[in-house]
Amino acid sequence: MKQKFYVTTPIYYVTAAPHLGSLYSTLLADVFARYHILAGSDVFFLTGTDEHGQKVAQAAQKINAKPKEFVDSFINSYKNIWKLYNLDYTKFIRTTDTYHVKGVQLWLQRLIDKGDVYKDFYKGFYCTPCETFVTEKASSSAKSVMQNSNNDGDDACRIVNDEIICPSCQRATVEVAEECYFFRLSAYADKLLEFYEQHPDFITPKERAQEVISFIKSGLQDLSLSRKTVTWGIPFPGDEHHVTYVWADALNNYITAIGYGDLSRVSEFEKWWPADLQILGKDIVRFHAIYWPAFLMASKLALPKKLLVHGWIKVNNQKMSKSLGNAVNPEYLAKTYGVDQIRYYLVRKMAITQDSEFRIEDIEQSINSELANDLGNLLNRCSTLAIKYSFTTIEAPQSWSPKSGVLQGDCLSMIQESWSLVESGYLYRAVNRIWEFINKTNAYFHEHEPWVQVRKDKKSFEETIAATIYSLQAIGVMLWPIMPEKMNIMLESIGFEWEKDQNILKLLQENFWKKSCSIQKIDTLFTKHELTAEDSKGKSMENAAKQLDEKALMADSGLNFEEFLKVDMRIGTIKECELVAGSDKLLKMQVDFGSLGMRQILSGIQQSYTPLELIGTQGIFVVNLKPRKMMGIESQGMMLMTSDLNGLQRLMPSKGVVPGSRIS
Repeated sequence: MKQKFYVTTPIYYVTAAPHLGSLYSTLLADVFARYHILAGSDVFFLTGTDEHGQKVAQAAQKINAKPKEFVDSFINSYKNIWKLYNLDYTKFIRTTDTYHVKGVQLWLQRLIDKGDVYKDFYKGFYCTPCETFVTEKASSSAKSVMQNSNNDGDDACRIVNDEIICPSCQRATVEVAEECYFFRLSAYADKLLEFYEQHPDFITPKERAQEVISFIKSGLQDLSLSRKTVTWGIPFPGDEHHVTYVWADALNNYITAIGYGDLSRVSEFEKWWPADLQILGKDIVRFHAIYWPAFLMASKLALPKKLLVHGWIKVNNQKMSKSLGNAVNPEYLAKTYGVDQIRYYLVRKMAITQDSEFRIEDIEQSINSELANDLGNLLNRCSTLAIKYSFTTIEAPQSWSPKSGVLQGDCLSMIQESWSLVESGYLYRAVNRIWEFINKTNAYFHEHEPWVQVRKDKKSFEETIAATIYSLQAIGVMLWPIMPEKMNIMLESIGFEWEKDQNILKLLQENFWKKSCSIQKIDTLFTKHELTAEDSKGKSMENAAKQLDEKALMADSGLNFEEFLKVDMRIGTIKECELVAGSDKLLKMQVDFGSLGMRQILSGIQQSYTPLELIGTQGIFVVNLKPRKMMGIESQGMMLMTSDLNGLQRLMPSKGVVPGSRIS
């Protein structure tokens, strides 16, 4: 019977298009899923979107959209990016899916019947962006030090300008007072501590586990399970005045997706639960490492086998965030550097155990030095020599020389050790181990000089080529989960045949350096990138190069000054903005141009901006274009944009300008 492997990502809050941070979590899940496919496991890979809560309702209201219509507009942007990066998920769950709603309500009713839920009154502070209640202890601690210069309260809760600051996102909370249903979280403190003592490897890395244990020991308060002042959510069973607290809703996606609460899917649920690996960022570890295990304990369900908690991707030493304007657009990276190249960079260079800095120069260095030189060049040189001297059908010699035997032994060790690191959750270390072997294979190839051997000792030449090709096959298999497209090409070129629905790792080792194979020439596997020059601020020269190209184009086209003056560009203030029904690209704006009046302008920027981000801001528009219709709606101008590492970016004045002012 095949083993199963169930891996999940966090579900993503749909108030913006996905950026590199959300791609990273999902990519990790895809890579783990692919490694377990290699090991012959039956794999279920779950991802999806978190669509309820006050934050979504408020965002939809500000653009005069219904919440469901608002969240629907973001789904394609996630699915398109996941498809672009070959993230081969089994299921994409939405918390607005009917089966999920029913599953959550059944789960709640069972907790109510068990006596783990009660009604009471909550008064305290709530963080809308995080959809979380600030603990009483944390807010009280912050208040007690309000007059002090050093006001770091419990769990980093602070006071700024007389406001309680959320310890997670560092934004202001709001004081709320409302009737709620509560889950008896405090009753599970001892059980949680006992679980962590018995399962010291439950969280990777272990430093995160210590943070969780310390938090539990500081004292758990009962957790609100409902909101009475919010309407966008799953109706609370038995009380139409309440909706389910968004985290009680969202966490249960991991069980509803595989059949929890559905009598027709009992065997499916029994097959997949518990999850083998749940991937999440460090900012939501408390929800997954305290609330979620307690929910499962109360429900008499098994706990997940492992939580993998990764750090943040940082830009200029700041957490990547769209609100900070430093969120990197994954689509731009894929088009500029290649999908597999970015997959490789993220897996190897972003360490699970800590926050990691994102740098364009590191991507280019990785492509040039590691992918093109270390791996691509080895493949090219070996296959070129083999084809040149008609050794295209590789046969293993009856016995290997001592140095080839050493390489063979290290190849076997690499497979076993890198797989062990994968199972422990340390993907970047697994890739480092694979690369150690790539370097040893390169050293072996250079030391034996097959270009010299072929003229002196044909058998030695053939052995060197064979040992290198067999090594490349093992390398290709072990890197396939990270770079599936490129490794498929490489493995096909060196005659490695995939055994579908088999334990590839086992078969690889059983036929270790024995199976004959054929070599064929392929195009360059990895194209080098011209390393970008850096100015004193570390800013890429890429945009300057684009400007040079545009200037050359203008010179060739013969555009003169008089023709340029015909373009009427004005500052406009966006008064209203909404989604265009049926389009996953267009936004419809009502723009104030002062004396020119209001204009309706459509712009294909839905993947980069939400209506909420644009309302009340200014931009630069061309206003003397002939009106044109898109999706049956007339557009009376064009919004000017530029494209850089962060995707599409608006051109806008640095400070407020009178609407209708002309650009001159």
